[in-house]
Amino acid sequence: MTISSCIRVEIDLSFPAYLKWISVDYRGMMRILIIEDEVRMSELLRKGLYESGYTVMTAADGETGLEIALAHEFNAIVLDIGLPRRDGYSVAKSLRQRKSATPLLMLTARDAEDDIIRGLELGADDYMTKPFSFPELVARLQSITRPHRDETTIKIETGDLVVDPVHHSVTRGNASIELTRTEFALLGRLARSAGGCVSRQALAACIWGSDPSVTPGALDVLVSGLRRKVDAPFEHKLIGTVRGSGYLLKLQAATRSAAQ
Repeated sequence: MTISSCIRVEIDLSFPAYLKWISVDYRGMMRILIIEDEVRMSELLRKGLYESGYTVMTAADGETGLEIALAHEFNAIVLDIGLPRRDGYSVAKSLRQRKSATPLLMLTARDAEDDIIRGLELGADDYMTKPFSFPELVARLQSITRPHRDETTIKIETGDLVVDPVHHSVTRGNASIELTRTEFALLGRLARSAGGCVSRQALAACIWGSDPSVTPGALDVLVSGLRRKVDAPFEHKLIGTVRGSGYLLKLQAATRSAAQ
């Protein structure tokens, strides 16, 4: 075991004293930023992620967390919503406005569907509610930090919807639709089987792998967020539910695939 694998370092990043200290654990290559104001929860997350092999930095308020997120590179950010000085929604919005592509996992006690959808719409890649299963948290982090390998480089068009795996872009009509990497993976899987039902198990495996700790409701939350972006602004709804089985992307006229 190397010395660096078991050293914990406390670093004062010259922020004002009332912002507390920033805790950093140096271990492994995956760097996680935790933005959480509740001390016990922050320490639980820090310790658990460190023991899972991550390098961890913490911030106790939204303004400090945003500054750190913009100043350093992270593989993912675990973000609470009810933060002092700047809430989690504002942090997520600011990061995406500044073109930060760092994956965001919102972890909060707010479990209303509108809160969840709002977080996803502002750029969160995933959303978990407290209390939570730590193995599921790790599985979700692994998912949003794992590059999603598209099974095809073929542009898929169904009516006015165009899914382009090469450029990771989605358009419908003349409108560009901004999706998180998780949402894009979900839509891409549905698009590859356009017109047919994709089982819940297949969709979950596409996003989170085969980890059994991911709760069934997680998929429904992602589908709801995807519908808000792909369907809600348009008269014709594309994402359908096959009750008891899964979901499908409905075919429209002029459906085709075109090689790049």
